[in-house]
Amino acid sequence: MRQIAQGRNEVVKKVSDCYRIALLPGDGIGPEVTAEAVRALRAAEALAGGFSIETEELSAGAGEYLRSGDPLPESVFERIPEFDAILLGAMGLPEVRWPGGVEMTPQLDLRERLDLYNGVRPVYLFHADDSPLKGRRAGDIDFVIVRESTEGLFSTRKVACDLSADAATDTMLITRLGAERVIRAAFKLALTRRRRLTLVDKANVLPSMAYFRSVFDRVAGEYPGVETDHVYVDAAALYFVNQPERFDVVVTENMFGDILSDLAAALVGGMGMAPSADIGDRYAVFQPSHGSAPGIAGMGIANPVAAILSAAMMLDWFDTAATRRAAGVIRGAVSGVFSNRAARTRDMGGTMTTGELAEAIIGAMPTVLESGRTA
Repeated sequence: MRQIAQGRNEVVKKVSDCYRIALLPGDGIGPEVTAEAVRALRAAEALAGGFSIETEELSAGAGEYLRSGDPLPESVFERIPEFDAILLGAMGLPEVRWPGGVEMTPQLDLRERLDLYNGVRPVYLFHADDSPLKGRRAGDIDFVIVRESTEGLFSTRKVACDLSADAATDTMLITRLGAERVIRAAFKLALTRRRRLTLVDKANVLPSMAYFRSVFDRVAGEYPGVETDHVYVDAAALYFVNQPERFDVVVTENMFGDILSDLAAALVGGMGMAPSADIGDRYAVFQPSHGSAPGIAGMGIANPVAAILSAAMMLDWFDTAATRRAAGVIRGAVSGVFSNRAARTRDMGGTMTTGELAEAIIGAMPTVLESGRTA
């Protein structure tokens, strides 16, 4: 495993070693997996040393909408600058929708309002048996999807839609600024890994994607040490399944990244193994890529690993020797626990509860630290 969350912009780095984290547990299983991620953070903090964390829970999501009429109250949003990062659980409930028919998605509001353009979605196989692909070993699948998270096909998602009309239209927005900054972020990430970057687009059909490709090709000239290629999104879906080893870092548009991230998660065990970060120049949100899964909420069977690994990404983003060490301890513990095929929650064919799997990961941390085999 390689570090996958780039560090914070130099101009906003802290001088203090205490990090304040806003917790937005959200809906469904969100509070359950967030609680286990915080437990893992606390354990890594105590073991690795050199920093401390403070957390405060804030309310947002479909449940908050039912209480107050607003899924992201302004009083909550205005407090975001007080914190160094946001750890989010999951938001939205299928039955709670806006009049236009779409679900409540305050997590998308956060991305857009905080300008979190750099969506980082790591994909890593911890155990061969967790992949539906035959012949893959642990570590064979190891790539990162970088998803532009503020424009693309999501750009008109808040435009009112008349459900009784004869047609509806969404607009694909690609700006030069939006494309350049996410592409540069992807190149910088590739420099920390295997120095390969793949652009996924649909430039053979969509003018907006031809424009995106032209920006990519210009920015590529700034990074001669990174090997590049272009893959159409439909071909990328095929290659993810039959040649996942060919990918290192992938950069793509918002909707394409949304879809491909779920496909990629299926290659390594499912959405419970899919951490993520949405990073801007000043703020960042870390969250599991899965949804709120209200059907299993409160049953104690949700997979906490995506939330725990998202917390590790947050520690990487804080970008100090101490926080990076703690992040490595968390990832090393996940790797160690998953070497035992029986250590799984129900979504991956196991019988462990949410708390039991988190406890196993926490219990493995001292051994990881002592051995020095952090990931």
